[in-house]
Amino acid sequence: MFRGKADIIITLLNRAVLYVPTRLPEQILKARYGRFQELLRNSEVDAVMLRTLSSFKYFARVKWLRPALLIPAESEPIAFVARGEEDFFRERTWIGSIVTYADGGELMGKVSRTIREMKFRRVGLEFGIERDSYILFYEMFKRLNPQVEVVDVSQLIFQLRMVKEAVELDMIRRAGRIAAKVVEDVLSRVKMGMSETDIAAEAYYELYRSGCEEPHVLVNVGPEPRVHSEPFKDVVVREGVFVTMIVAADYNGYYANVSRTKYMGEASGVAGRALECMNMVFEQARNLTKAGVRFIDVMKTLDKIYAEYGFLEHRVAGYVHGIGLQVEEPPITTIVPAHRMIDVKPGMAIALVHAPLLLKGLGQVKLEDTFIVREDGSLEKIT
Repeated sequence: MFRGKADIIITLLNRAVLYVPTRLPEQILKARYGRFQELLRNSEVDAVMLRTLSSFKYFARVKWLRPALLIPAESEPIAFVARGEEDFFRERTWIGSIVTYADGGELMGKVSRTIREMKFRRVGLEFGIERDSYILFYEMFKRLNPQVEVVDVSQLIFQLRMVKEAVELDMIRRAGRIAAKVVEDVLSRVKMGMSETDIAAEAYYELYRSGCEEPHVLVNVGPEPRVHSEPFKDVVVREGVFVTMIVAADYNGYYANVSRTKYMGEASGVAGRALECMNMVFEQARNLTKAGVRFIDVMKTLDKIYAEYGFLEHRVAGYVHGIGLQVEEPPITTIVPAHRMIDVKPGMAIALVHAPLLLKGLGQVKLEDTFIVREDGSLEKIT
């Protein structure tokens, strides 16, 4: 296993006491709502119909299955919840206007009726990549609202979400302490014959016991490397392969992400060089990523290191992603090439090095921690 330099003092971090509120204060939610309304008015968007989980929580303060939130550019938000859920929802949100429905058909009908009654002509949807952001809803919405021009407001939402407020950063720090402890504890107990699902089960048990509500665990046991390592029950640990764990812990909905790789045996030859290469890439990424720097410029330097070690063709392009209400949220340099042109900004929470080395016959090599970009432009390491 490799972890970077000795400035990671996990034990002290775990023992430290950090007060973090269990709910975002109402004044913060109302302020971000007002900023978003200003962006809508500047973009000549009459209203937004939100169906994505993370953005719903960003504005409403509560996670909710089948989220539906109407945000007018000039008035208060309207939440649509299933009949019978309204009291529980009302206890956890600041939103006062709530409309209930019995089924999906009634939901779509009431949303469309509200849009017609309020005479909205230009309505935004978030074209996201997460749960409940289905093309089915998009097509239904267009069919039921032929008088409306539908526009994508993803960039407006993430213009707000990419730079975190202080209370959000504190929640990410708390999540980071959980993630760091779990990945170290579980990876230290990995032994021959354990399956990927065995390892994931150990991690999920600890994460839920630590207070997480929706953690994510990926495991890749060699010899076959996989970028997205959903665990398999028939892939087991054996001598001479890499075992990589990716743990995302959540605290009050906010995530921190950490990845570690362990070699089963004495790492030499290609395996040893791969570990050394990833350590070098991690240190350079950490040193070069600071406020005002473009991600693409750091990527170019990292590619030189990969090339020196002979692993350029084995690395995944991109090295960083944003983190917050989603484990991976913009900027996501491995998925959206345009995000590589974004400048690093104070207040961002980012995970690097996100991109692994994929080595046939050995598995995946990955070293990833979550960082916060401080006001002075430097990075604060939180896992």
